[in-house]
Amino acid sequence: MADSDDLHEGDEVTWNTPQGPTKGKVVKKVTSDTKVAGTKLSASKDDARVTGDSYKSAKKSGHKPESVDKKA
Repeated sequence: MADSDDLHEGDEVTWNTPQGPTKGKVVKKVTSDTKVAGTKLSASKDDARVTGDSYKSAKKSGHKPESVDKKA
């Protein structure tokens, strides 16, 4: 599990989906409320989120930093 300070644009990460684990990359760190793929992503400076692109589907998604694993 990652911390928001550990994640940077371009980092390779994995996260779980209903279809199973997904690999992708961090697009950016989000520190204010925004929409990702039509879904509201609540974030703040004290509670940042990250957006990611899936390598397999190319779909965008938003995540809490602790819900993604950074690849070494």
